[in-house]
Amino acid sequence: MKPVIVVHGGAGRIFKDREEGARSGVTTAALKGYSILKQGGSALDAVEEAVTSMEDDPHFNAGCGSVLNEKGEVEMDAIIMDGKNLASGAVSAVKCIANPIKLARLVMEKTEHMLLTDHGAKLFAKAMGVPEIPGEKLITERSRERWSKNLEPDSNPQEFKKDPGTVGAVAIDNEGNVACATSTGGLTNKLVGRVGDSACIGSGGYADNHVGATSTTGHGESMMKVVLARLILYHMEQGMSPAEAADTALNYMKTRVSGLGGVIVVSNSGDWAARFSTKQMSWATVKDDQLQYGIYTGEIHTSSVCNSGDEEKWTVQQDKDLSLHGVQ
Repeated sequence: MKPVIVVHGGAGRIFKDREEGARSGVTTAALKGYSILKQGGSALDAVEEAVTSMEDDPHFNAGCGSVLNEKGEVEMDAIIMDGKNLASGAVSAVKCIANPIKLARLVMEKTEHMLLTDHGAKLFAKAMGVPEIPGEKLITERSRERWSKNLEPDSNPQEFKKDPGTVGAVAIDNEGNVACATSTGGLTNKLVGRVGDSACIGSGGYADNHVGATSTTGHGESMMKVVLARLILYHMEQGMSPAEAADTALNYMKTRVSGLGGVIVVSNSGDWAARFSTKQMSWATVKDDQLQYGIYTGEIHTSSVCNSGDEEKWTVQQDKDLSLHGVQ
């Protein structure tokens, strides 16, 4: 099986001054994950590495760059899932952790549970030797500014719900195993303790070697209502392609509960899709040593990638095609 990775940096509204950073961030994440796959690494390691890269990038609403809750604090959710045995680990409402996706994997591998939250997750992180960092280190100037604006009397909270809300990755490795990972800071000015789809298996992500893997992004409550990630795989089980399944599920969510979002999907045969019903979604994929990425509907930039001499690092070799095509 040829390895494939697909990543997203969140569906929603991406401001012009942040587009380049979003494109750069998702391509970097995809290349890091692909490097692991090309060395014979697992899909699980690849999606964790890709999401960690985006958690560390302040352009995204995850890790450093997460939006703030009503009290001006960062609370984060994350999930990771192994399609080989349906094992999964998740954390919700965690604070003072640089990389929630790494903690989610520890939950999966070091406990008999699937989800730890808030104080319990903090105690577990400490027991596992995960460093605690000051909450302020996760707060960017932009996040603080967005939070403050939403507190103004004439602000429109609905406008802030259009901001990109999640990062995620799906992959298939040389052995045909699939995996997914999703991480988020949630909604701007959310209630303290609010948990969205990202930590919920079947909503924020799902992976099953029998079908494929998906990671979702958008309005969390809407995705939870329709169990979006598992719904997509259900449609694939009925014979739909990843793109058809994604479009069908997104359309159902839009018509049934007026929810918008985006998804990335990889099938157990290596076909992939990046689809969204929002205005934008930053995404990138690497397959057959070819990088593709975009933000707007119909936008695909294509570049070849090569090993830079360091087998752990793959880089863009040249841009073959910068025209617009229909997203796969």
